Amino acid sequence: MAKADNQITINDVARAAGVSKGTVDRVIHNRGEVSRKSREKVLRVIEELGYSPNVYASMLASQKRHRIVALIPECSEGDFWSLTAKGLADGAEAVQRYGIQTQVLSYDQYDVDSFRNACSGVLSDLPSGVIVAPMFRSETLRFVNELTVHGIPYIYIDSKLDDDGYMSYFGMPMYQSGYLCADILMEGRDMKKVFLVRIARDKKGLSDPTVARRTGFIDYMTRHFPSAELVNVFIDPKDRNDIFAKLDEAFASETDSGLNIVMFNSRVHLVADYLRERGHKGCRVVGFDALDRNLAALRDGVVQVLIAQHSDRQAAAAVNALADALILGTKPAKKDNYTQMDILNRYNCDYYL
Repeated sequence: MAKADNQITINDVARAAGVSKGTVDRVIHNRGEVSRKSREKVLRVIEELGYSPNVYASMLASQKRHRIVALIPECSEGDFWSLTAKGLADGAEAVQRYGIQTQVLSYDQYDVDSFRNACSGVLSDLPSGVIVAPMFRSETLRFVNELTVHGIPYIYIDSKLDDDGYMSYFGMPMYQSGYLCADILMEGRDMKKVFLVRIARDKKGLSDPTVARRTGFIDYMTRHFPSAELVNVFIDPKDRNDIFAKLDEAFASETDSGLNIVMFNSRVHLVADYLRERGHKGCRVVGFDALDRNLAALRDGVVQVLIAQHSDRQAAAAVNALADALILGTKPAKKDNYTQMDILNRYNCDYYL
């Protein structure tokens, strides 16, 4: 009978496998040369005995240190990215006991040069691993290609690109979330017109983080409601006057019953503010993410549905996944770690934890 897990030692494994303690250590840590026969024998004994090596303790004893850098957009309290920053802080606290330092670098999501500078800062002092929120596709691909050249693992959060080199992704299935959004908005009704309120991002048009979500939405509409007119309305989220002017212009010839509106990012509260002030009633509005201002719009009925996610948990999971890769040499069981798409309305939003 195998010993209890906490009684089994590396010496027990070595003795049962008929090899040296050093050989067992090399197999466990996947370093040095070990013959195939010895490796298979050690692994078989480990499985039979139920030995679980404390690799974290071994790493501490060796005094080896790692540094993880997370690259996310700048944020203010209450923004979508502030919840991600909290998750990164939670993850950093969990892994610091193992000698892993986590650093957060922020960039202006509306300025590609800001992103380039942040990437250059990362590459000038190469970290052990990187977590990145990819706002600018081409620049992100250049950045992660450099990481690959240096053998640095990287993880995408919130959205991902279609390259093959990322270690894992933590976030919503973006295309499917857009498809779901369209189904919720339409409710089986044949609407003549749908307004897609979008953020006017960088002047060079290089930033489009919700493109996969928007593609899913459009594919659903093309398949199920091909005659519906989809109208794009671009607003500047930092300029209230611009928001009101652009929405006034878009909705000028519409009746209240004809306003069917969707936003693919976390800013649907901007539309809600407009609809309240202009006195629009009977609109159908669907947005994303459980920000306080979005939840307020949900509770008072200006927004009907939010598709929500726990971005803080995603970020913390990304930090822990990189820590496991750096210390244990293990990768997540799944490359794409899709989180659930939570559907919130005014009746269940107060219980969303």
